[in-house]
Amino acid sequence: MIAHTIQLALAPVFVLVAIGNILNILAQRLSRVVDRSRVLQDRHKQTTGEEHDMVVLEIRTIDRRIQLISRAILLLVISGITIGFTVALLFLEEFLGLSVQPVAGGCFIFAISLLMGALILFMQETRTATALLRIPEEFLESHRKL
Repeated sequence: MIAHTIQLALAPVFVLVAIGNILNILAQRLSRVVDRSRVLQDRHKQTTGEEHDMVVLEIRTIDRRIQLISRAILLLVISGITIGFTVALLFLEEFLGLSVQPVAGGCFIFAISLLMGALILFMQETRTATALLRIPEEFLESHRKL
C-alpha cells in the first residue's frame, strides 16, 4: 500500500516543483526591481522639474511592483507549506490508519487556490512593468513608412 501512497503524493510533489520554479522567477524579478529602485533613489536627489517627476512616477511604479511580487512570494510559500502538509497527511493516513483524505483534499485545494492567487499577482506585476515600459511615440516614428 505504500506504493499507492507514493503515487498519490506525486501530484502534490509536482505542484511543489512548479511552485519552486515560480518562486525562482519572482526572486529574480524582485532582485532586478530592487536594484532599479536603488538607482532611482540616487537619481531622485539629483533631478528637478519634469525629469524629477518622471523619476518619482517610476519609483511609485517600482514600489507597486515590489508589493505585488512580495505578496505573490508569500502566497507561494504558504502554498508550498500546505502542499508539504498534504503529502505528510497522505503518509500519516497510510502509517497510522487514519482517515484524513478529506483533510488532505481540502489542503490540496487550498494550496492550489493560493497558487492561483500568486499567479494573478504575478500577472498584475508583469502588466504593471510593461505599462511603465511603453515606448514613446517619438521613438516609434509611426508617421514614417519604412
